[in-house]
Amino acid sequence: MGHTLLGVLGLFLLNILLYGHAEANRPKAELRADDRDIPVGGSVTLTCSVNPSSSGWKYFWYRGEKTSEPLTSQLSAGPIRVSEEGVYWCRGGRGEPVYYTEYSDSVTIYKKVPNKVVVTLQTNWSEIYRGETITLRCEIKDGGDTEWEYEWKTTSSEKPSSKKELIFKTKSDSGVYRCKGRKKSEKSSTDWSDPFKFSLISVSHSES
Repeated sequence: MGHTLLGVLGLFLLNILLYGHAEANRPKAELRADDRDIPVGGSVTLTCSVNPSSSGWKYFWYRGEKTSEPLTSQLSAGPIRVSEEGVYWCRGGRGEPVYYTEYSDSVTIYKKVPNKVVVTLQTNWSEIYRGETITLRCEIKDGGDTEWEYEWKTTSSEKPSSKKELIFKTKSDSGVYRCKGRKKSEKSSTDWSDPFKFSLISVSHSES
């Protein structure tokens, strides 16, 4: 009885070791998107690859949960185009029975909404001096009661914010600022605003 139990336990541990070793050596798929935002009426391209690279792979695509059924219409040997927002995954498979790679990391794709976005300067004066604290606001036209998340992009050294307003102390380089909004309730976003730039007044001190 004892020998039988030890034998079963030994076989169980051996299977764990062998399976774990095989899993550790399983290649992982890599998913890339040419854009994270689907333009109105358009699509984006998703590319799945296996690292290290080798031949013979076909790619299985998933939207939502990676444990869900693959998008059967999207089994492919190359890139695919998608026009629906959501969280996407992929993995490679080859041979019979199919040997699968590990799942890729997820990529979230957003659908663009037509709301116009502008960056506004929240001051009552147009002259800005270096060292002044100013506020830039990301305004979404016809945003209604929608809850938005914000994304900023700038050429300055200011740290990008996820809030509606960007508050900072001005420096010698004012920089260029753009923003966009993402709806919290769904995977959709606006386009980027037009670039916004403000000018700093240069002050020269004359010697007495």
